[in-house]
Amino acid sequence: MDIAVRKGDSFWHYSQLFNINLQLINDSNRNIQSNNLSVGQRVQIPGFVAQEYQIRSGDTLWSISKSRNLPLEAMFLVNPGLDPNKLKIGQTLKVPLRITWRIVSGGQQYDYTKLMNDIKRLQGVYPFLQIPSIGNSVLGKSIPEIFIGSGEKRVHYNGSFHANEWITTPVIMTFINDYLLSLTNQTPIRGLTTFRFYQQSSLSIVPMVNPDGVDLVLHGPPVNETWKQRVIDFNKGSTDFSGWKANIRGVDLNDQFPAKWELEKARNPNQPGPRDYVGEKPLSEPEAIAMAELTRKRDFVRVLAFHTQGEVIYWGFENLEPPESEVLVNEFSRVSGYEPVKTIESYAGYKDWFIQDWRRPGFTIELGRGINPLPLSQFDEIYQKTLGIFLAGLYM
Repeated sequence: MDIAVRKGDSFWHYSQLFNINLQLINDSNRNIQSNNLSVGQRVQIPGFVAQEYQIRSGDTLWSISKSRNLPLEAMFLVNPGLDPNKLKIGQTLKVPLRITWRIVSGGQQYDYTKLMNDIKRLQGVYPFLQIPSIGNSVLGKSIPEIFIGSGEKRVHYNGSFHANEWITTPVIMTFINDYLLSLTNQTPIRGLTTFRFYQQSSLSIVPMVNPDGVDLVLHGPPVNETWKQRVIDFNKGSTDFSGWKANIRGVDLNDQFPAKWELEKARNPNQPGPRDYVGEKPLSEPEAIAMAELTRKRDFVRVLAFHTQGEVIYWGFENLEPPESEVLVNEFSRVSGYEPVKTIESYAGYKDWFIQDWRRPGFTIELGRGINPLPLSQFDEIYQKTLGIFLAGLYM
């Protein structure tokens, strides 16, 4: 929500007036010098929107603000120059409205367009969010990172490495929305005060690593005839893409990392297809390259990659993981009921590479049970079990 600066205003005053933490206001206005505000300057207040309201008979500014549980002063901040003695029936005002409900609706088919629309809406209400692009998919879709927080502990979550595991994206986006609501309304999640997470951690999230693949599973082949025929050929002539895990070029993005990649190549398909083809070389695909570059840039202390299915947490790789990994996975297991599994005969995954190259904790977390893509009827149960892991990834 935009407000207009008046003489003598300060960010601290706004934080008291709207009951929003001062740091969230500072982080929502990174291009403004808080100690040098000028009259008329526009300032963003996170967690609010300005809603239009038509004056009715008997209305006063005081009665309107009281009905919304707002200080009268807030009305003047969103209606600069308003004369309270000259209100007219039918006149339109702006009224601050605190957002206390989810913007994200996760329990539905969740494609790339839905993701980008939700990110735009979230950033509009919570401008302290940073949304850089980490790169582009094969078909040119920008891959967004959602960055929240100001702490030194750099944590990373991601989803939809595999196309038919797209339910991980709305699960992650629902958590982001709940985290934002908790920060701006100062309400705990499962008894935990989340603002300390914001101060202690910087959370990087790539909610959809494989946007081309997700759209292929949900909507079928691209309109472009070349790509349409190509993916049908990769799929052995079938137009049923429900079993498709790979990117649009038929490369499994979670078999793309230089962590004993050669072992995966030797035992997996030798040509593009719906799953398990490792590519011509490690990091050949733009989506995998983007994830690798992001990871090098951010220097994470831990990474959590969300997949489906099995309700298990893989946490080791070639005994290279630090002792801290076992402590963390036991907490993740406690809060979710998921089973910790140290290792399986699998290589070249994102968390494998992270453990190998950084010797820090990395986890592959398999949400839900059944056959991918998991049905949306599992969404609420999956979210409730995973919520504890999302939180523990920040507080541990």
